Amino acid sequence: MNAVIIGVILMLGLTLVRVNVIVAMTISALVAGLTAGMGLKESINVFNSGLSSGAEIALSYAMLGAFAVAISKSGLTRILASKLLTKVNTQKGDSETLLSYFILFIIVVCAISSQNLVPVHIAFIPILIPPLLVVFNKLKMDRRAIACILTFGLATSYMVLPYGFGGIYLYSILHKNLIDNGLDIINTQVPIAMIIPAIGMFVGLLIAIFISYRKRRDYKERPLTIESQDIEIENPKKVMLVGLFAVIASLIAQNASGSMILGGLIGVVIFSVFGVVKWEENGDVFSKGVAMMAMIGFIMISAQGFAAVIKETGHVASLVQSSAAIFDGNKPMAAAVILLVGLFITMGIGSSFSTVPIIATLFVPLCLELNFSVMATVALVGTAGALGDAGSPASDSTLGPTSGLNADGQHDHIWDSVVPTFIHFNIPLLVFGWIAAMVL
Repeated sequence: MNAVIIGVILMLGLTLVRVNVIVAMTISALVAGLTAGMGLKESINVFNSGLSSGAEIALSYAMLGAFAVAISKSGLTRILASKLLTKVNTQKGDSETLLSYFILFIIVVCAISSQNLVPVHIAFIPILIPPLLVVFNKLKMDRRAIACILTFGLATSYMVLPYGFGGIYLYSILHKNLIDNGLDIINTQVPIAMIIPAIGMFVGLLIAIFISYRKRRDYKERPLTIESQDIEIENPKKVMLVGLFAVIASLIAQNASGSMILGGLIGVVIFSVFGVVKWEENGDVFSKGVAMMAMIGFIMISAQGFAAVIKETGHVASLVQSSAAIFDGNKPMAAAVILLVGLFITMGIGSSFSTVPIIATLFVPLCLELNFSVMATVALVGTAGALGDAGSPASDSTLGPTSGLNADGQHDHIWDSVVPTFIHFNIPLLVFGWIAAMVL
């Protein structure tokens, strides 16, 4: 039996029955090693040696998490929410439809900014969305459309914009694993290859907003089941100016040094130096930031260990050769199967960031064997990694929107977040990812 197939199927099976992803990858890595005849001690040693590859990425997440907590403590997102509410209240004479689209536009801008401009990830959702639920209810806005908008901003932006979390995904994870598995490509080519799949996400978003969920939907006026974070802001103007300065400085530091860690650190320091976040709260900022991103970081570290064992088994080459023989040069069929396998793997793990090290080990050699172009290979691996992130029940891209939209208990995670995002994003990703593989 091929150790790679056994390891991947076991990992998927364990994650689908809700075994912790880290535990599932560890067990599956050891089983794959034993199947290949490596022995328990050697399998553990290889797994441990692979863990170090994910340390920098995990620390980057932790530092950006601290930056997110600092922004939250400063009250910056609360100020933005208040300004939006004021805008809504002062435009009573305007068309409700136009007002709804204006709010949707603001939300998608915030979601995109949370990944690239102000890298706070999903931390802004429980701060921004619950206070706006009363507005959504008055306008009878379908929350499934809002869930799709949030997921679009959370997922699509990191696929094409190499800043913040996009820099981590495109450069630190996707490009690094492509290079490690034998693909000769410079990092600036990676975002270009992901443009066509991202267009698929945009098409899905338009369908969700203007076709699927454009009709009004009634919701009851209920008290929030979670406490809205009321932050007393002494000087809103100062918070806005310092926040803007921190964001710009963080972006400059990231681009100049190529380090997400330095960018996040500078953002936190600026908030502290100007007194927006008190010095005595620094310890709390970093501890909460680490806690918020810890699970994601450890999953990515474990994925690197799993990938290291899979490579060490030596069974990747035999799997690639047998797969290439089955496809017999049929690139359209091969591209479709690669994307579908990527969908299942990512759905099980719930994180595209953690999936790439695993699927790159399998798919890069296969794409090279089937003579896919460099850009087509990038599109296939990058899209296969992103697939499932939007539609997985365990993904931050669906859990985050639910956490805010269900603050009054009227938004079901599966039927109002997972199913809509799966239909409107994963299906277009499959189609446009396949198109990218054919035309690039």
